[in-house]
Amino acid sequence: MPPFNMLHQEFEAPEALRETIRCFWYNKRMSGNEPSGYEVIPDGYAEIIFYFGNISIEQNGSLQQLPSPFMMGLLNQPVHFYTEGQLEIIGIRCFPWVVADLLSLPSGKSGVQVFEHPMATLQDNLSRLVADGQIEEAIATVKEYFLDAQSGLATNSMLHKAGIAMQAAKGNLSVSGVAEAAHATVRTLERNFKQSSGHTVKDVSGLMRFEQVRNRLWLEPGVSLTSLAYEMGYTDQPHLSREFKRYSGTTPAAFARNAKNAKSQNLTMFLPTAKGDKK
Repeated sequence: MPPFNMLHQEFEAPEALRETIRCFWYNKRMSGNEPSGYEVIPDGYAEIIFYFGNISIEQNGSLQQLPSPFMMGLLNQPVHFYTEGQLEIIGIRCFPWVVADLLSLPSGKSGVQVFEHPMATLQDNLSRLVADGQIEEAIATVKEYFLDAQSGLATNSMLHKAGIAMQAAKGNLSVSGVAEAAHATVRTLERNFKQSSGHTVKDVSGLMRFEQVRNRLWLEPGVSLTSLAYEMGYTDQPHLSREFKRYSGTTPAAFARNAKNAKSQNLTMFLPTAKGDKK
């Protein structure tokens, strides 16, 4: 997970969008003239990405540039992107159980998704605003688009209640506990949740809990892993380590060492919701 020169800002979602969107964000980074890679680690959100510059992923042994916008669905392992020169991003961090309905897209896709959507018409205007340094105006433009989209979307109260419960518990709530909070049976909740997000309640809860551990290790790399395991609801430290490596590709101890080294050198690591949010 290489360091880079980065500016990150987050913007609160309007009240009318808070059942759908966690926040809006802007990211600016500088790299050299040769392609450099950076890693995005999984979390419990889906991200819509508008970018200005170059973002590529490796496909069939070569780098292929992604269109703007594209979407990152829920990840179950890190994704590596490549860029060069200056890159600026406007991101929309969405709750995974509503994003497919919001965009009228099929549910069930994970990872990097290329798709056609009317919101692509925002690209040229956003590009001009970002080039002029009018970041707040660019964010306002995106907010307005999603406010219009949200106005035609009927809220699923069951999923809304389930999402609130999962967030409050930071992923550490059983499926039956989530169902109880949503005033639904486990079977009904699971069916609706999978239909909307393409993932199970357990899938998303696991990512939420991993995200909490990841952010904590970044902020406090010296924290006891045994204490952290019990605090976050894992059976024991080996259970935490297995789950952490499953999503990050590395052990929590190695991640903590990297975080400590980065902090000592005053470097930044890209976490899509500590996402500077950093995560």
